[in-house]
Amino acid sequence: MKIVGVDVGGTFTDFHVLDVGTGTSQVFKLSSTPDNPADAIIDGLREIVARGLAGADEIDRICHGTTVATNALIQRKGGRIALVTTEGFRDLLEIGRQTRPHMYDLKLDHPAPLVDRELRLTAPERVDAKGAVLRELTDGDIDEIVEALKASGVRSCAVCLLFSFLNPEHERRLAAAIEAAGIEVSLSSEVQPEFREYERMSTTVLNAYLVPVMNHYLERLENVLAEELPVASVGINQSSGGLMSVRQARRFPVRTALSGPAGGVIGAAYVARHSHADHIITLDMGGTSADVCLISHGQAGVAYDRSIGGFPVRLPMVDVNAVGAGGGSITWFDAGGMLRVGPYSAGAKPGPACYGLGGTEPTVTDANLILGRLSSRGLLAGRVPLKVDLAREAFRPVAERLGMSIEHAALGCIDIVVANMVRAIRSVSVERGHDPRDFTLMPFGGGGPLHAEDVARALSMGSVVVPPHPGILCAQGIVVSDLKENMVRTHRMPLVAASVPAIRSVAADLLEEAERWFEIEEISREHRTAILSLDLRYVGQNYELSVETSPELIREVAADSLVERLSGDFNRIHEANYGHHDLAAAIEVVNLRCVARGRLYPFKKAEDRELRADRPTPRETRAAWFSRSGAVETPIYNRADLAPGHVVEGPAIIEQMDTTTLVHSGTVATVDSGMNLFLELAR
Repeated sequence: MKIVGVDVGGTFTDFHVLDVGTGTSQVFKLSSTPDNPADAIIDGLREIVARGLAGADEIDRICHGTTVATNALIQRKGGRIALVTTEGFRDLLEIGRQTRPHMYDLKLDHPAPLVDRELRLTAPERVDAKGAVLRELTDGDIDEIVEALKASGVRSCAVCLLFSFLNPEHERRLAAAIEAAGIEVSLSSEVQPEFREYERMSTTVLNAYLVPVMNHYLERLENVLAEELPVASVGINQSSGGLMSVRQARRFPVRTALSGPAGGVIGAAYVARHSHADHIITLDMGGTSADVCLISHGQAGVAYDRSIGGFPVRLPMVDVNAVGAGGGSITWFDAGGMLRVGPYSAGAKPGPACYGLGGTEPTVTDANLILGRLSSRGLLAGRVPLKVDLAREAFRPVAERLGMSIEHAALGCIDIVVANMVRAIRSVSVERGHDPRDFTLMPFGGGGPLHAEDVARALSMGSVVVPPHPGILCAQGIVVSDLKENMVRTHRMPLVAASVPAIRSVAADLLEEAERWFEIEEISREHRTAILSLDLRYVGQNYELSVETSPELIREVAADSLVERLSGDFNRIHEANYGHHDLAAAIEVVNLRCVARGRLYPFKKAEDRELRADRPTPRETRAAWFSRSGAVETPIYNRADLAPGHVVEGPAIIEQMDTTTLVHSGTVATVDSGMNLFLELAR
C-alpha cells in the first residue's frame, strides 16, 4: 500500500510518495498551474506511475493540501450567494464589530461584504438566548424566502439565524426547503455552532461563498482520479491540521482556508519527534510567503479567530503567522524611497527574473543567485535552470539608485526579507511570553534552509534542524496526518461544583457525536482518539482560553476536585499568555469542545543508523557571499552524499533537489541518525 501526499503551493506542487510497508518514501516537485491547480496534481500523479514510484492499483490514499479556498477568498472569485438571517439583522454582516484594526488608516476601506444587500433576506422568527422559540417560523415564511432565492438565481445560500447554535430547528427547516429548490445551503448551526453572532455569520457566509468553487474543483479532481487511480481514497487537509473526507470538504470548504501551512506544521512536529526536539519554531518559506509557528512539547498552538482576505473566520486553525516573504518576493522602493521586499510576489508565472519566463523585477531568488548561494544549474536538480545575467539585470536599477554594487544591493534585499521573517517569529514567541533562545529553528519550504541561519542569529537561537526533505515537508505532513473532526457546544455556566453535572452532560453529547463520526468514517476502535477541552475565562472577560482535559477526568473525578484542577490549569495558561492570573476571580465556562482523531498512519520510530566517522567530500567549490566582506570560495556538498555522522564545517553550501542549506563560517552541521541536518551555530 502506498500513500501520496500532494501540497499545492503558489510556485510549486509537491509530491511525497510513502510506502507504508517499508516506510521508504520518494519525493519530487512540479511547477504549479495557477489557472487550474488540479492540472499539476494530475500531471504529478501520472508521473508517479510513469516513473514506477507506484502502480495505479498500489496507491491506496491521496492526501491533498489545497489553496483553492484561500485563493478564491483573496481574489474574491467565489460564487454569487445569498444570506438568510433573523429579521432585523440583515446588516450585521456589514456593520461587523466596533474593533477596526486599521481605524486610523484614512485610505483603507473595509472589505465589501460578499453578499449584496438585496440578497440578504430576513426570516420573521426569533429564538432567545436560552434556545426557546419566541416567534415561530411558519411554512408560509419559508415558501416566501425560497421563492425569493429562486428568483435571484443564486447557486449557494448561507443561513444564520439568531441563537441557532442553541436551537437549530428553524435553520434545518429552511435548509430542507432551500435544498429542495436546488440551491446549496450552509447552516451556521453546522459550520460554526457557537456564540458570537458576527463571527458565526461571517464564517458561514465564507463557507457558502466557497461551496460552488470547491465543488467544481473536487468534482473534476475526483472524476480524473476515478479513471487514473481507481482504488485510491482522497483526504483533504484542513486548517486545524488533520484530514477530512471529500464529502466533508464539499460541505465545509472554509475549513481548508489554511490547508497548506497546516500540513507543514504537522510535518515539522512529526520530524521533531524523530530528532528529539520538543520545542521548535517552524519557518516555512515558499515562493510567495513565509509561515511561522511555535511548537511546544510536540504540539502546535490552535487559534480560533483568524482573518482571511479581510474577513473574520472563527474555526480551529493551526496557529500560523504568515508574512509576504518568499523566493518570489519583489524588491521595490516605496513612495518615501525606502527599499522594501514583498509582499508582492512574482509567483510561478512569470516568476523571478532568473527563471527566464518574462519576469523582470528583482526578487529574493535573484538575489541569492547573484550572491552565489544558489547554483546556476538551477532548481529541482536542474529542471528549472537559473540565469545569472537576467538576475543581475533585474537588480541593476536597484543598485544604481542605492549607489552600490549589484552584490551589495542583493545583500540588502536578503537583510530585509530576513528582518520580515524575524518579525513574524517574534509575534508568535516573544510577544506571547516565549523566549526564542529556548527553541530550535526548523526551516523548510524551498527557501527556509537558505535563510535559516540568518534568522536564527537575529533571534539569538543556537541551533537549526533541517529535515531530510525540507521542500516537501508540507506534503509529508499531510501524509502522516490523522482524520480529524472538531465538535463544539456553547454552554455558559460558572466553573463551580454545581455546574459539573451539566459539564458532564454536554461532554457526553460531544463524545456521542464523535462516536457517530468514527462510524461514518469507518475508523477502527484501536485507532480512535477523542480529546475534550473547555473554553474558560474570568467573569467579565471578552475572550477565552482553551484548557485541555480528558473524557476520563470529566467522568470520574469528584466535582470539587475537577473544578480545582480545571481552575488551576486555566490560571497557569492565563499566566503564560498574559503574564498574570487572579486566584480570587470567578471563572466561567463558555464552550466545550471535542477533537476526534482517526489514526491513519502510526508513528514509526526512525531506525538507528550507524554513524560515519569519515569526512564527506564536496563535489565542487564556487564563490559565494555570506556577508558584506566579499565573496569566499565555498565548498558545495550534495546532501544525497551525506550520511549519519557526517560533519560539515562552515562556510559551506549543501544542495539537494528541493532546497539549498547555507552554513555560515563557524557553524558546524551534523547529520543525525534520522538524516536530519543539525546546525550548531557559533556563539
